[in-house]
Amino acid sequence: MLSIARSELTQILRNRAVLITSLIMPVAASVFFIRFRETFEQIGSLGYIGAVIVFTIAAFSLYATTVTTLAARRQDLFLKRLRSTAASDGSILTGLVLPISVLSAVQVGVILAVFAGLSDGPADVPLLVLAVVATFVMMLALGLATAGITNSPEHAQVTSLPLSLGVVAVTSWVGITGTEDLTLLKRLLPGGAATELIVNAWNGGVPLGDSLLLLAPTLAWVVVAVTLALRMFRWEPRR
Repeated sequence: MLSIARSELTQILRNRAVLITSLIMPVAASVFFIRFRETFEQIGSLGYIGAVIVFTIAAFSLYATTVTTLAARRQDLFLKRLRSTAASDGSILTGLVLPISVLSAVQVGVILAVFAGLSDGPADVPLLVLAVVATFVMMLALGLATAGITNSPEHAQVTSLPLSLGVVAVTSWVGITGTEDLTLLKRLLPGGAATELIVNAWNGGVPLGDSLLLLAPTLAWVVVAVTLALRMFRWEPRR
């Protein structure tokens, strides 16, 4: 698994398109939100800014890159060759997504730390960490599912875009308007409950038990995504 991860990290660092679209651009967007944090705080809250940062990185750095990576490795038959080795399917997939998962985690950790240093920090750091982990697991699972219907790296730009933009839009909707209205709909949409959890963790003022209940919809999306991935993921290109 680690040897696969090292090889994949090398591929990512050599691919300028991936570095720019999936790593540099999300960081630039996050810097924009931090730069104009006072304006966005008036629109939503500091927690809203934190949620947008988390989901921008999760959607583009983690999710979109996962889809592109798996589609590329399938197209060049690398997945097929790996499957002929002694490595298990789980080890292969873990090795392929581990580098981008670590890079994305480092990105969100550093950017949130900078954001906290420039403004009021999160009210509940452990809850924030839990929310970020749940969000990343959800987006990674959705990435595996989307990769199953993606034929090539070029096709990944089409298949990953709706969900990438969709979860960021849901984050803005929930983060700005809250969940007092249309509560069930907002919490059941992918990213809705996780956004509310991040906002609560950053802003505080919400009982811990009420916040932890928001993990249920996020974990439900993980189950749905993993189920879809198991049904749709392909190891060889379509013929």
